[in-house]
Amino acid sequence: MGRCGLCDDSSPFVSGELGVCLPCLRKRRGEALAVTSAVHAGNRRLHDLPERPPRDPGGVACTLCVNECQIPDGGAGYCGVRRNEGGKPAGADASLGKLSWHHDPLPTNCVADWVCAGGTGAGHPEFAHCPGPEGGHRNLAVFFHACSLNCLFCQNWQYRLESLKDADIPVEALAGAVDARTSCICFFGGDPAPQLPFSLRAAHLARERNLGRILRICWETNGTMHPVLLDGMMDLSVASGGCVKFDLKAADETLHLALTGNSNRRTLENFARAAKRIPERPVPPPLVASTLLVPGYVDEREVGDIAAFIASLDPAIPYSLLAFHPAFQLFDLPRTPQSHAVRCLTAARDAGLSNVHLGNLHLLR
Repeated sequence: MGRCGLCDDSSPFVSGELGVCLPCLRKRRGEALAVTSAVHAGNRRLHDLPERPPRDPGGVACTLCVNECQIPDGGAGYCGVRRNEGGKPAGADASLGKLSWHHDPLPTNCVADWVCAGGTGAGHPEFAHCPGPEGGHRNLAVFFHACSLNCLFCQNWQYRLESLKDADIPVEALAGAVDARTSCICFFGGDPAPQLPFSLRAAHLARERNLGRILRICWETNGTMHPVLLDGMMDLSVASGGCVKFDLKAADETLHLALTGNSNRRTLENFARAAKRIPERPVPPPLVASTLLVPGYVDEREVGDIAAFIASLDPAIPYSLLAFHPAFQLFDLPRTPQSHAVRCLTAARDAGLSNVHLGNLHLLR
């Protein structure tokens, strides 16, 4: 049971690690963010990552993501993979990346498996091998060892153990991992945003080497990339039958800052930008949204606001609500209660969305 450092409220749904409760985040913004900012700084120190995006006036500029770091000589960007070596950008680039990969049999546990070509056969025969789930085929799951946010609830936080190691995976090696049974590539992590030049080049190479066959390109992302890079992602996904899956963590900027260390403005702007591409190829859906139901923080009000935003763009955009399990810094919170998930599901539908899904059912308590 955690306790809020501002109002002294104690509850199983208050994280003592975060230090503030949801009502204080909503009503006492300045005080609450002062507490959570210190938590983020301490968390990043533990992993030898910059506490905040560097702003050295004479540093190397990086515009790949919303952080727009100005990296000092000998230092690293917020993501840990972009560096300044002697006044020149170094680290992960279009040729080398920090990543790992594996093959998942289809259908797989993907955020979009309930609507995508690999999980449902949507778009058959152009984008899927059969009119149902693609048994016998595989997804090339590409996990990037860096991220542009600092989510305290990160379910894949182990990528941080690799972020500061030398980038040594050639793009040709990843493109060559596509085999005869591979029907889709999914870039996730961490997040693809800090290494998008690499993933875009890898996707193009893989497609060029496998002309005339189904090879969908998909992404799971926090949506913080430069808008021009987003356009490149959407180009590949729309053309190949894949999708871009946005993790919309919160609608309220204060809550987003508290949970992730950064604003959600770029993410929401990019999501709206991507939604404009839906008419180019509506089936299978090229854009999918998801939200992790962090108990005590991402409640039905928050989900309703996210859903209303999505519905204002296109009410048919698929939206998946994902059950939470204790992880990383928010290990002191419980799993998502079933009653919480049902309230959020109802709120999303009431906001006008026609295609809402509840995922990770095995985690509900």
